[in-house]
Amino acid sequence: MKIKSSKEVYRCRLFRVTEEVAVDKTGFRIERCIVRHRGAAVMLATDEKSRVLMVRQFRLPANAMLWELPAGTLDEGEEPLTTAKRELKEETGYSAAKWKKITEYYPSPGFVDERMTIYHATELTAGEASPMDDERIEVKWFTKRKLKDMIRNGQIQDSKTLGGYLMWARM
Repeated sequence: MKIKSSKEVYRCRLFRVTEEVAVDKTGFRIERCIVRHRGAAVMLATDEKSRVLMVRQFRLPANAMLWELPAGTLDEGEEPLTTAKRELKEETGYSAAKWKKITEYYPSPGFVDERMTIYHATELTAGEASPMDDERIEVKWFTKRKLKDMIRNGQIQDSKTLGGYLMWARM
């Protein structure tokens, strides 16, 4: 497929939206509105007891309080690991001595180009959180068994947490 046209129709601090047309050599044509996003880093932080550090916050698009893995949007030109280290500290107060990439994926490639990178963070040191002004974050440790039960019961509903947990649990 070759992009024939691309027009920005909206921009805000988190993303921009483009209208695009792509055509292949047979003439097959695709037209889409695409949310262009810098990407995000996700942190699956575990302690020496294999408990997982989770955050709970209100998510306006979901209109719900959600338990999820901490995560954050990449700043312009920032590498995912740099974002992961910054966001873990900001959202939870913890820093990690060891980082291992678990996976990268597109959470919703039908209309968003966001790529999420999930890291396993270990050898944690506690500190003071400094969430953004529009964040009210609760931080709590969960056992592997409790998270498995929460997933089974539909209490965990976001893709980064589902995917991150399942990849980590099988490692």
